[in-house]
Amino acid sequence: MTDSSTVQMTDTSAAPKLVIPQLIVGLGNPGAKYDKTRHNIGFEAIDLLAQSWNIDMSENRKFQSTFGEGRGPHGDKIRLLKPLTYMNLSGQAIRATTDWFKLPPESVLVIYDDMDLAVGKIRLRLSGSAGGQKGMKSAIAHLGTQDFPRLRIGIDSPKNLTASDKDTVSHVLGQFSKAEAQIMAEVLQMVLSAVELSLKQGVAKAMSLYNSRSVTPDDRIA
Repeated sequence: MTDSSTVQMTDTSAAPKLVIPQLIVGLGNPGAKYDKTRHNIGFEAIDLLAQSWNIDMSENRKFQSTFGEGRGPHGDKIRLLKPLTYMNLSGQAIRATTDWFKLPPESVLVIYDDMDLAVGKIRLRLSGSAGGQKGMKSAIAHLGTQDFPRLRIGIDSPKNLTASDKDTVSHVLGQFSKAEAQIMAEVLQMVLSAVELSLKQGVAKAMSLYNSRSVTPDDRIA
């Protein structure tokens, strides 16, 4: 009895389940007027992944998205998705894709902007609430769970601490300043590295290495 109990305790304290993304989703809004805005940094991340891994992206009406499928940096099959439903309905596109490929929620990595993080920072988590982000709220509703990994990219909050809803909308739908854009270029490279590590060693490993990192003006390449 003692021996089996010890074994059970050892099993439950084992390393966490290895979570390897199979579908990577970037949140944003379609249309030229939203290009390069803070709210569309998830789209920019997907564009960089597709370019880095030579994956062609094209409109897929069945998935209500721009979609691409190919091989990741380690040779495993990977799918990339940019919902064309507009941010608030992102979950529709994600669910259509996961249903078609019969993917479990934990295999979906969602990349999106976060006002609660400063420009220059990213955060990976294995699960969690939407935190007020409407695209993530839709994703959680359509997947029926909060238990799927996400990568948040800091876009900073409005400088006015008492900003109205209108100010907040203007902030997220506004473009980065020239100085911020230079930092974000480095941040996107950090996102690429974090995602590639997630694909090789799991999201938890990438969390341990990248959640404490940040890009500051001094880190930018002259």
